Amino acid sequence: MTEKGILGPDQAEGLRRMMGSFANHDTKIIAITSGKGGVGKSSISLNLGIHLARMKESPQKVIVMDADLGLANINVLMGIIPKYNLMHVIKGQKKISEIIYKTEYNLDIIAGANGFSQLANLKDEEKQNLIQAIREISYADYIIIDTSAGISSNVISFLLAAHEIIVVATPEPTSITDAYGVIKAIVAETDNANIKLLMNRVSSPAEANKVSQRIIQICGQFLNIKVENLGFVFEDPVVAAAVKKQIPFAFLAPNAPVNLCLNHIAKRLLNIQVADEDKGWFKFLNAFFKRMPA
Repeated sequence: MTEKGILGPDQAEGLRRMMGSFANHDTKIIAITSGKGGVGKSSISLNLGIHLARMKESPQKVIVMDADLGLANINVLMGIIPKYNLMHVIKGQKKISEIIYKTEYNLDIIAGANGFSQLANLKDEEKQNLIQAIREISYADYIIIDTSAGISSNVISFLLAAHEIIVVATPEPTSITDAYGVIKAIVAETDNANIKLLMNRVSSPAEANKVSQRIIQICGQFLNIKVENLGFVFEDPVVAAAVKKQIPFAFLAPNAPVNLCLNHIAKRLLNIQVADEDKGWFKFLNAFFKRMPA
């Protein structure tokens, strides 16, 4: 741990103990984060949740929790206006089980507190109460936490309390740098985080592999941590269309390339065997995208 950890030694150790208590629970908590905004993190969180919930081989009970405290948008992506959100839990007005919104996609949503800038940096007691509240959700197989972008104290708290951390990045140089930055911030607080890298908006599997290996190698060399390559998601116009329609793209166009990728990733998370990426549909898509005009 670095001399100047974001949370401080006592708070970080408390979160590690809490993470240990989660480890004995049936529910698996995955925190999805990014070093910068605009990389598609929230869209990935929502639609990956849908793929896990609708997995043909092994459907899961999934809760997607929008932990972007101040600029939440999971509910916007779905076109819903929730009556209650995390603000009511933080202030002690509602239990977390009372603010869950059940959707038609076989997953539940916990909305973030959009527009409440005073919640962007919680007090330690409020932060601990919120993370503790997650433990009350015992019926889910997976809780996907969509964090804010960046390395604020709130973000790191959620990351340290999760079983797995998925860092979303794109091939853009700024995104690569910021992805390394958020991984470095995690390592500064704990040396046993389970970190996975997901490349979004790639033009081909070759591009995804090149960029992801670059990040993974740098993390291994300078941070002495092993980051797992979880996979990639193609750049796909279906995503923008889904955002405009406020319908998850996993539901709007289930056979689109972007959903093939997310289904692939969901299977990896569930340890379901997947086809080699240089065979079948992935071989076709790789060739197809290489021939598309820039």
